[in-house]
Amino acid sequence: MRSAPWWALLSSGCAPVLLVGSWMIAQQRQGPEYDPTKDTLSVLAAYGATSYWLMTGMLLVLGTCYVVTAHALREAAPAGRVALAGGGLCALALTVVPAPSSGGALEHGAVAALGLVLLAVWPPLAAVRGRGPVPWGLRLGASALMGATALWFLAELQSAGAPGVAERVVTFVQALWPFLVVVSCRRGVGSRSGGEGRDGG
Repeated sequence: MRSAPWWALLSSGCAPVLLVGSWMIAQQRQGPEYDPTKDTLSVLAAYGATSYWLMTGMLLVLGTCYVVTAHALREAAPAGRVALAGGGLCALALTVVPAPSSGGALEHGAVAALGLVLLAVWPPLAAVRGRGPVPWGLRLGASALMGATALWFLAELQSAGAPGVAERVVTFVQALWPFLVVVSCRRGVGSRSGGEGRDGG
């Protein structure tokens, strides 16, 4: 697999920093009535919330980061790139269907669930078989980890336990993983090139 371009490190690395930074600021601005253990990020991004515009802006940039990174991974399998870009488009779509100030919303929940699924399955879909060793970031274990955290989040939602904590874990892992994939692709190609150079010498 050809190395991802340097700017992929920027597009993928900004995602987790932006995500965590935005929710930390937003929950501080929301005040003591907001419980980050039980309340989801959707509450912070709900229309009329104190940090509605901050979280909306975060979703716009986060979704764009995913789409740009998917474009950068040119040697990854098309199915994985489409899934990653689709996850980014879901983040963008959440700005169009924000959670209401109270109660639930079917459209918001459907888009959020689709985004979770796409971002969980893209690494193994992106692995290119038959072109040498697959970078560790694109192996099945990545999807298993993200799938497990997503199931944990759904279980916490049903039990009304700590869905806020579970959502933060799954969204952080999913935001961080594209960066780790880019790093693993660049290192993998660098290691093979160095080995070929030594063999040729």
